[in-house]
Amino acid sequence: TLDKTDFKSKIVKRDKGGYYIIIKGSIQQEGITIVNIHTPNIAASKYMKQIFKSLRKGIDCNTTVAGNFNTPLSAMDRSSKQKVNIETSDLNCTVDQMNLTDIYKTFHPTVAEYTFFSTTHGTFSRIDHMLGHKTNLNKFKMIKIISSIFFLTTIV
Repeated sequence: TLDKTDFKSKIVKRDKGGYYIIIKGSIQQEGITIVNIHTPNIAASKYMKQIFKSLRKGIDCNTTVAGNFNTPLSAMDRSSKQKVNIETSDLNCTVDQMNLTDIYKTFHPTVAEYTFFSTTHGTFSRIDHMLGHKTNLNKFKMIKIISSIFFLTTIV
């Protein structure tokens, strides 16, 4: 269980804008790096590519990258099935060059699950992603998307 996991944090690094945090540490004496990213809404693909390029040297086979990328990485991640734009294609190439892969797509290659609804366009997208190193996919047993519904209650 999580409460019995022996996690030891060694390095915690945040960017000044508050868009990502990197935690390097160990679990049961095995190295692990967790990168959590929340990208701005504007030019998300370009921003993500820039982050990955700056983090390239610190990402290894024990790295997991998760967060709100604010961009679908594939046409299957969009309900409208529109083409992936050039910036997203460039981002996917960068991710591939770093030997990272979409863990959810690895376990569910044909399932369309969404994590965002655009009221403006009436479309659904999966913009929350979890990437892992291709050589360590055997460490992941299961991944699933759990939808959250938030209710706003007014007390009068």
